[in-house]
Amino acid sequence: MKNILVTGGAGFIGSEFVRQTAGKDYKVTVLDSLTYAGDLQRLAEVKDKITFIKGDICDQEVIRSLFSGNRFDIIAHFAAESHVDRSILDSSVFVDTNIKGTNNLLDAAKKSGIEKFLYVSTDEVYGHLGEDGQFFETTSFAPNSPYSASKASADLLVRAFHKTHALPVLTVRPSNNYGPWQYPEKLIPVIIYKAMKGEKIPVYGSGMNVREWLYTNDCVSGIFSVIEKGRIGEAYNIGSGNERRNIEVVKTVLGIMGKSEDLIEYVSDRPGHDFRYSLNTDKIRGELGWKPEVSFSKGMEMTTNWYLANMDWVEEKVRYLGDYWERIYRK
Repeated sequence: MKNILVTGGAGFIGSEFVRQTAGKDYKVTVLDSLTYAGDLQRLAEVKDKITFIKGDICDQEVIRSLFSGNRFDIIAHFAAESHVDRSILDSSVFVDTNIKGTNNLLDAAKKSGIEKFLYVSTDEVYGHLGEDGQFFETTSFAPNSPYSASKASADLLVRAFHKTHALPVLTVRPSNNYGPWQYPEKLIPVIIYKAMKGEKIPVYGSGMNVREWLYTNDCVSGIFSVIEKGRIGEAYNIGSGNERRNIEVVKTVLGIMGKSEDLIEYVSDRPGHDFRYSLNTDKIRGELGWKPEVSFSKGMEMTTNWYLANMDWVEEKVRYLGDYWERIYRK
């Protein structure tokens, strides 16, 4: 049985990874600082199958203590600040967590002799596209937000530790994830919450920006494929091929909920707003035999229904967001 450390395991994608890992032949340790976006409720169904440690990857003493008392075979590094709008308001915590925190983990991994270090990057490191084209794993980085710049920096650190120290790294760059348990500062839960309240739904600019939407279960199955079969030192795009304009996503959710499109309100565009993301996934499909299983329509239906059935959780998070919610979503 392999001993795996999952950082950020109480987050949105990280918790789905932990829930799936707990059902496999792994001994799972979760490290999470439980910031505003971390929530142990996401791990309730597997709490008896994992070891949870509250700690910050930016705290070197926490990392030293963790690695001195444990021998990990695999590190799956999900921990990150991930919301672009927050990075525009204040980039400092993104530099601390996404870059310095990753460096702390890489240093510890180098000294401990792990078998694999899996880094969860993002498609946003590539920058953006026009109406045509795709991002390949070899596409040059051109990040356009403080968030994506911090993720690109960490991505390059991971590569450097492999080249310089022969650290056995693997990198995944997923497209936009959605699904149950996503924090209600991201687009889809915001749409659902506001539609339920009969409030205006803010759409940046003209709503024509394009994202590639990947159901979180599919993302995690792709990550497992990379951990189990990926080539050391390589990066793999994980995408669905389900490209949708933001306005299409809003209208899809409203249609599922039976709500009027009159709720849509166009607002001033976000600074540096990337136009389009599109991932080429030939590498992960061809080498590892992975492909997504959940269609966009089915995934959106399951996601919307989950939020409607768990509005108490959403309400709790919105109350916690407080002034930030006002600054971002009540324009």
